[in-house]
Amino acid sequence: MKPLFDFLIKLCILSVILWAVIYWGIAPGSIDLQAVFVAWVMVVANTLAGYLLFEYAIDRESSVFTTVVFGGLALRLLLLMALVALILIRNFVAVYDFVLSFFAFYCIYVIVEILGYQKKNKQKKNVA
Repeated sequence: MKPLFDFLIKLCILSVILWAVIYWGIAPGSIDLQAVFVAWVMVVANTLAGYLLFEYAIDRESSVFTTVVFGGLALRLLLLMALVALILIRNFVAVYDFVLSFFAFYCIYVIVEILGYQKKNKQKKNVA
């Protein structure tokens, strides 16, 4: 349970830092904060789901691990693509701000997710 707690703490700290930069680092009124928030929620939920799937599959046999992690990745990407398409087609938020912040958040949070995977693998090897 400790790696999950560490991952959640890192996710929270990163989120606070990113929102501080967005809120105080960018000229007020220059971006649509609702669009940025929607993108952030989508990416954080995706990252958390990915890490939880990894936590579930890490102690399983190889075929189950591969199915859960890569199948989960495919499903998460399909779900994200569908949500992004829905948001863009229906114009729920400012398109430019949403797309830019979505890609920025996605790149940053994927790195955090991969680092979480590496730390969990390293801890598993140390125990064995």
